[in-house]
Amino acid sequence: MAAEQKTKPTALSVADFIAAVEDPNRRADAEAACALLAEATGEPATMWGPSIVGFGAYHYRYDSGHEGDAPLVGFSPRKANLVFYLSGCEERRDELLGRLGKHKAGKGCVYVNRLADVDAAVLKEMAAASAASLRARYPG
Repeated sequence: MAAEQKTKPTALSVADFIAAVEDPNRRADAEAACALLAEATGEPATMWGPSIVGFGAYHYRYDSGHEGDAPLVGFSPRKANLVFYLSGCEERRDELLGRLGKHKAGKGCVYVNRLADVDAAVLKEMAAASAASLRARYPG
C-alpha cells in the first residue's frame, strides 16, 4: 500500500493564507511572489497543504511505481526565508541561478531572504522554464 501524499491541493484561500503571514515585509514579498508566479505560469494560485502556494499541477510516476501530483511551481513564505519550488529547469538551472542574485539553492528549491535580494525577471524566467519543462515531461 502506497503512502498517501501529504501535500495536495486544498480549498484554503491563498489570499487568507498570505494575509496571515505575520511579518509585513514577508507578507508583501509573498503577495509579489504570488503575482509573479501566476504571470510566469499563466496558472492561478492554489494552496497545496497548509503552507505552499502552488501554480498549475502535473502528475508524476517514477520507475519505482511511486506516483503523485505536484504543483508546476510554488512558494512558501517561511519565517526564515521565502522558499521557491522550481524543480523543472535543470537544463538552464546553473546559468539562471548565476544571474538570480543573493540566494541559497537545494535540489528543487531556491531560498531567498527578501525578494529585493534577487532579480525578479530571472525568478520569473526560472518559473516559466520550470513549468514548461514539467509540462513537456509530464503531458496531460
